[in-house]
Amino acid sequence: MMLFFNNGGDAATTLILPKNETVPAVFVFGDSIVDSGNNNYIETIVKANFPPYGRDFFGGRPTGRFSNGKVPSDLIAELFGVKELLPAYLSPNLQLQDFVSGVSFASGGSGYDPLTSQIVSVLSLTDQLKMFKRYIKRIKLEVGDDKTQTILLKSIYMLCIGSDDIANTYYSTPFRRFQYDVPAYTDLMVNSATSFLKGLYGLGARRIGVVSVPAIGCVPSQRILGGGIERRCSEDSNNAAHLFNSKLYLEMDSINRKFPDARLVYLDIFNPLLSLIQNPSKYGFEVVDKGCCGTGNLEVGILCNPFTATSCANASKYIFWDSYHPSQQAYKVLNSLVFDKNIHKFF
Repeated sequence: MMLFFNNGGDAATTLILPKNETVPAVFVFGDSIVDSGNNNYIETIVKANFPPYGRDFFGGRPTGRFSNGKVPSDLIAELFGVKELLPAYLSPNLQLQDFVSGVSFASGGSGYDPLTSQIVSVLSLTDQLKMFKRYIKRIKLEVGDDKTQTILLKSIYMLCIGSDDIANTYYSTPFRRFQYDVPAYTDLMVNSATSFLKGLYGLGARRIGVVSVPAIGCVPSQRILGGGIERRCSEDSNNAAHLFNSKLYLEMDSINRKFPDARLVYLDIFNPLLSLIQNPSKYGFEVVDKGCCGTGNLEVGILCNPFTATSCANASKYIFWDSYHPSQQAYKVLNSLVFDKNIHKFF
């Protein structure tokens, strides 16, 4: 099966999957980084279905993606040769082929910590797993047990979540800090990750990629809130992310040993994002500490809107689209950096 690997530019490199494997579908779980519109259909203030979101998407329309264009769920589906865009599971207009080839269950604002999703009324990881169970039942009715089993075993699954736990629930609200220190809180996150991954495995998933928490302290909003007068990266947030990532890596290794037929792949995004921020010109970027939308400091979600926040002329020069989410171009570059050395681990 041929893959067209987007290296961040206009050209694509053709790759061949090992062992002549094929990928029938891609399924994504997580938060706003990979939500392709599920939050449009639930009662929450965490939405991105209005301009200037989507201004560089097809037709310049907002879709609920927290970006100026595509998000990683789309790029991953494209990378594995499945389809160009990964639709939201809750979208009311999906056809059978859309379902069969994969969807995103992700919900902006969600986290490993159940409290994270409760605070902003979005879909928790438990909710997302329940939706996947409903998906399986529907597909069995449509294509039968045998084909459903093939889809489940051979598809690629992605989990991208955890930033909101650290940046929002732990450091921006008082609830968890009264109960947990950082080591204990990251244990809570890892326990949730373990439960989810085992649940996903129990439903038939085998090729599962888990994206680490990024250097969340370096996103513009966290520089403002925790980086001092010089707006440096928030060391507290980055240290918490690093601690969680180290625990997640060890836990995934343990699960792989326990289930030899599983292919759980740890995908480090922490260091690639730091590389972009520390060496922007190497990757074609000019602005590293502000988002394209508004002042670039705090505008995100409802604060990044056409009435109170104008957006920059060329988002591709910015690592961040708003104060929290990378731009489409940054996602493309990160996608290349992360998957280039990891794609063979899924097979």
